[in-house]
Amino acid sequence: MHPDNPCWLAESSGRAVFLTGSHHWDALVDNGERPGGFDYESYLDQLVSWGHSCVRLWAHEAWVHELSHSPWLRSGPGVAADGRPRYDLERFCPEYFARLRERVRRAGERGLYVVVMLFNGWSLRDNGDGNPWPRHPFHPDNNRNAIDGDPDDRGDGDDVHSLRVPAINRLQRLYVDRVVEAVGDLDCVLWEVSNESPGGSRDWQRFVLRHLRARDAEHGAAHPAGLTSCFPGGSNRDLFASPADWASPNRHGGWMATPPANDGEKVVLLDTDHLWGIGGDAGWVWRAFLRGHQPLYMDPLDEHGERQGARRAMGAARRLADRLDLAALAPRPELAGSECCLAPVDGGHDTLVAWAPRGRVRLDLRRVAGYLEIEWLQPLGGAAQAAGITAGGDLRLLSAPWRGDAVVLLRPRSQANRVDG
Repeated sequence: MHPDNPCWLAESSGRAVFLTGSHHWDALVDNGERPGGFDYESYLDQLVSWGHSCVRLWAHEAWVHELSHSPWLRSGPGVAADGRPRYDLERFCPEYFARLRERVRRAGERGLYVVVMLFNGWSLRDNGDGNPWPRHPFHPDNNRNAIDGDPDDRGDGDDVHSLRVPAINRLQRLYVDRVVEAVGDLDCVLWEVSNESPGGSRDWQRFVLRHLRARDAEHGAAHPAGLTSCFPGGSNRDLFASPADWASPNRHGGWMATPPANDGEKVVLLDTDHLWGIGGDAGWVWRAFLRGHQPLYMDPLDEHGERQGARRAMGAARRLADRLDLAALAPRPELAGSECCLAPVDGGHDTLVAWAPRGRVRLDLRRVAGYLEIEWLQPLGGAAQAAGITAGGDLRLLSAPWRGDAVVLLRPRSQANRVDG
């Protein structure tokens, strides 16, 4: 966590990091829903070409289609619901953890941070895509260890993500230990406890979080650990009150339009997964960034125009973040008519970045002494165009040199020359 600015994470050097990127369900485990396997290296090529900085690796405990890998060995005896040998929950699959390490390592070598998901609530119940529970390793028909994740025979595995069955929690601790052993020495890692576990999983998620941090510390590390919104029944209030380092909220509270400004309570990895499922455009990416959040995009990797725009906007926002002293900036919505604005946390206005819908924005420069250079950026590609100077000391209405949405960057001439040469 950045020691001086709680909106952002930090590299070991102290430099603030802006995380943004597309993520896909098959980046770690091949899914029979999309036959043919997943070309992971081509995927990394795409992320790098878009200028992204982060990838989220999905865990799948079970799904309604065949999965290529599981953390647990399938040794039998006996046959599971999918016709393959039953799981041995006391033994781990070396191929799975070798793949996990290799994919995290390769992403890190390409300059990407990796959110490593540990558990997945969508492996437990039917959320509209079919019920994966009959295929789950903790279903009593599928393991040799007499583990029953549904002791009341409800037809779901919600109790697996709870503290109800101590034997399951012991196995989960062993699994967390194995994940930390596999990738906990890599600097590019962030932890995600679980994707959208059921609303009753709050205490279980905190239990996993505590154990995860303890194991991380034993390896001499302190990777940022986050929680994502529960589903169904998720509470953003609980999420932000949690001991997690970062959070991914759900749609309740306006996060799909202009997200609430980050007040420093949590670093926010604002993932479209928990808002639309698949959704969000380039304008949303910029509004999220300029309100102090880090947009992640659940991405089918197709040619859809809106998604193409969002991908390009994430890269453009990341390139701008790299040019700035991001650690010195925080949301200052009161300074821009669009209410999407980053400016110095110390109350100064010598650097300001704002969203200009339809190319126009009114800025409050009353506390600025002297002149600021104006630079306009295209929201998609980030192409920049200098546009002279503006004086401080008053409210100013600025207009972009083109029609349509824009981003404006204001800096003193001396700072602009120092940063950009």
